[in-house]
Amino acid sequence: MARVVVKPASERKVKGKSKKVLSKKVVKPPTPHRSPIRPPKLDPKQIPNHVAIVMDGNGRWAKQRGLPRTAGHTAGEAALLDVVYGAIEIGVKEISAFAFSTENWRRSPEEVRFLMGFNRVEIRKQRDEMNALGVKIKWIGRPQKLWQSVIQELQEAEKLTKNNKVLTLNMCVNYGGRAEIVTAAEEMARDFKRGKVSKFDEKNFAKYLELPTDVDLFLRSSGEQRLSNFLPCQSAYAELVFFDVLWPDADRRTLWRAIEIYAERERRFGKA
Repeated sequence: MARVVVKPASERKVKGKSKKVLSKKVVKPPTPHRSPIRPPKLDPKQIPNHVAIVMDGNGRWAKQRGLPRTAGHTAGEAALLDVVYGAIEIGVKEISAFAFSTENWRRSPEEVRFLMGFNRVEIRKQRDEMNALGVKIKWIGRPQKLWQSVIQELQEAEKLTKNNKVLTLNMCVNYGGRAEIVTAAEEMARDFKRGKVSKFDEKNFAKYLELPTDVDLFLRSSGEQRLSNFLPCQSAYAELVFFDVLWPDADRRTLWRAIEIYAERERRFGKA
């Protein structure tokens, strides 16, 4: 696969003067799938721009194999990386991955501790790979209750990858959709009273959401068929695709099949 080249600015001397020039940064192509399969050939207009993913089934996957739940989370992280590879190959520009919800605090203290430590380690481990791929990492979620070390890793990943443009990966850690809407409404109401917002409408409201971009394709694994408080406002007109596959068994082919289903649908947005 041909390498994509981006050109960040750098400084050097030219004829005795300091002049800003463009130096080349080589973006790594996605690692090929273990099989010779390639992404389906679709019209670029049929490719969703923004895909939201509920990565469900890690615990059940581990239980079926007589493994601790933690093993399922480890396998699920590998599945997400392969999906990112596939997203780049087919042309998706944004992925929102539901890594930890505000409701996940209700799980056992042991599992919560593991997930905090696991997220911290995985973010650190994967950020260099994401940077090499040209992926921009963004943290969507709330700092309350999160380990400071997890927050630090998320912020470091954002800083490292902030200029990347191949794909945006929104890591939704400690995120809850209803809470996001309440907070956005409160902040917009305050600004409206102060005269900072001239019109209280949907377009202006979207600017106050943690993630302002609409979701085109909403994908969930494990056979469950619900949003689970994930991006409810952004997914108002998303195409929903549910697969009866546990997340650790998913890979880029799962994403591609979901996109094929998406491409077959007619999106009318209320029109006849």
